[in-house]
Amino acid sequence: MADQIKAKPGTRRVWSSALGIVAALALAIGVNLLVERFAPRARLDLTAQKLYTLSDGTRSVLSGLQDPVTLRLFYSRKLGTAIPAYGAYAERVRAMLDEYVAVAGGKLSLEVLDPEPFSETEDRALAFGLQGVPVDQSGEQVYFGLVGANLLDDERNIPFFQPDRERFLEFDLTRLVYELSNPRRLVIGVMSPLPLNGDPRAMMMRQAAMGQPFAVMNSLRQFFTLRDVPLDAQVIENDIQVMILAHPQGLSDAAQYAVDQFVLRGGKLILLIDPHSEGQASRPGPGGRPPANTASSLERLTNAWGIEAPSDKVVLDLRGAWRVRANPQDRVQAVDYVAWFNAQGDSIAQGEVATAQLNQVTFASAGFLRRKDGARVEFTPLVTSSPRSMEADAAKVRENPNPTQLLADFRPDGQTRVLAARLRGEVSTAFPDGPPTLPQGAERPADFPAHRARSEGAANIIVIHDADVLEDRFWVRVQDFFGQQVATPFSDNGALIANLVDTMAGGDALISLRSRGESLRPFEVVDDIRRDAEARFRQTERELTQRLEATERRLRELRQGPQGGDRGQTNAVISAEQRAEIDAAREEILRTRQQLRAVQLELRRDIEGLETRLRILNIAAVPVLLTVLALLLGVARARRRAAARH
Repeated sequence: MADQIKAKPGTRRVWSSALGIVAALALAIGVNLLVERFAPRARLDLTAQKLYTLSDGTRSVLSGLQDPVTLRLFYSRKLGTAIPAYGAYAERVRAMLDEYVAVAGGKLSLEVLDPEPFSETEDRALAFGLQGVPVDQSGEQVYFGLVGANLLDDERNIPFFQPDRERFLEFDLTRLVYELSNPRRLVIGVMSPLPLNGDPRAMMMRQAAMGQPFAVMNSLRQFFTLRDVPLDAQVIENDIQVMILAHPQGLSDAAQYAVDQFVLRGGKLILLIDPHSEGQASRPGPGGRPPANTASSLERLTNAWGIEAPSDKVVLDLRGAWRVRANPQDRVQAVDYVAWFNAQGDSIAQGEVATAQLNQVTFASAGFLRRKDGARVEFTPLVTSSPRSMEADAAKVRENPNPTQLLADFRPDGQTRVLAARLRGEVSTAFPDGPPTLPQGAERPADFPAHRARSEGAANIIVIHDADVLEDRFWVRVQDFFGQQVATPFSDNGALIANLVDTMAGGDALISLRSRGESLRPFEVVDDIRRDAEARFRQTERELTQRLEATERRLRELRQGPQGGDRGQTNAVISAEQRAEIDAAREEILRTRQQLRAVQLELRRDIEGLETRLRILNIAAVPVLLTVLALLLGVARARRRAAARH
């Protein structure tokens, strides 16, 4: 009887603990239901790069939706099963789209469809223009694309989500929604002698790659209406609010006057000049040979705006220099070509909205800019060279440049040079006497506007002293993906131009969407261990190769023996000393190979050991922490109860 009485308090504690667990579970379920009911948008992004946190630009676009937009995500589950990397990427795309729907306030809906083979859903995917890709030998197609539609039945799509473009996922999604919600597009004027919109002559000569439009033009065309402005234009049309003037070579006074008056009436200008156009130098002219003059400048206008842009100098920069093939006469196979370089890090203005999200911009034979003494215009550098740069005569890169000689003569002076800048402020006309005289036989348009002597308010001008930032080969890699051309940027030149156009157009909503992080982040510690071990492996391998070569030479000498009296006669008898030397060489080779295997084994041990520690940390750390926390709470409760009894 006494034992039963003593057991009752313990039983009560067991029941109390069980009821506490049940109450905790009920509380957790209730909290989840309440959050789902009253705070469906509450989310917590714990990723290091805030991958699932929408930028202010995206929120601005979603909050500004006036009419409903429907998104349809076509994703084949078989793709994720066959290629797990796509499955992980699909989870991120789905999570990002759910966040879009939550922020849009009912103006955005999402449908997720699995287009199984030979189904009506697959027929819809094909009708929407999505791309099917085979994953095995059966020939069945899988899909991973997005289609958006508005009330006017306008459609936009992403044919296939490429993991290589994960950094641009938010930009691609927001661009699709933005296009569906803004049917009227801004008109962008384009004036250039470069074949920005394609070269019909190259297409006629069956050079399809050279005849295609520049990738940056294709990117801009997705957001804006591009309109060619003739090189002999006397007036820039009023509906053009932003104009890109690229490589204005030999522009007439009448055309320069049109640009001058365009800026003074409030038009926004993006000017790209160049001391040496690599793109122009690589394309044949009308006579079949590249032109001798590859420089462009607008000194009359830039002087009036208060800046200097020498056309006879180029900037050389060792930081970020491209590795190119050296001259055949040189012993080295590759060399740093300091005239082509990536501006990165502190070379890109982080305080400017158009450049804050950029990682690197590639320049080729670029010039520099500087504000004139006494100029009142606001001069804001956007991209600069690094301190490991210098100025050089443009003639050194124009004809038969020698990368090795340029590097040998390279002497950095510790100064940075402005490669791209924003100009803002009131400016005066470069034609104080009015419109220039026209050539004989030319007439002015009937609606020729009145002359302006000063800008109406603050003028807005972007000047980039390198037109080659537009060239595809310096920023984008175009690859064939099952019959479709997919452009994958490796530099941010296209994003820079798009950001500048967005800024000039007054729409900052898309500026912050150019580049984000990647969800599949590499194990940097593992990579460091692998690189260190591989460096040791390569060093040992090089020593082994050198020893093998020396041993082979020595073996040939030993087998030939000493030269006899007659020419061409050798002694094939190997002495005991020679045999001992051969055996010693073979033993040395065996020892070296053992060292090589030891390095490889150590490499695997380091990586496998780190992998084991990471697995233990990821799998066991959380349960261990929870167990320790539970024990601490139990001890604290026992102490409180003991204190209460006393």
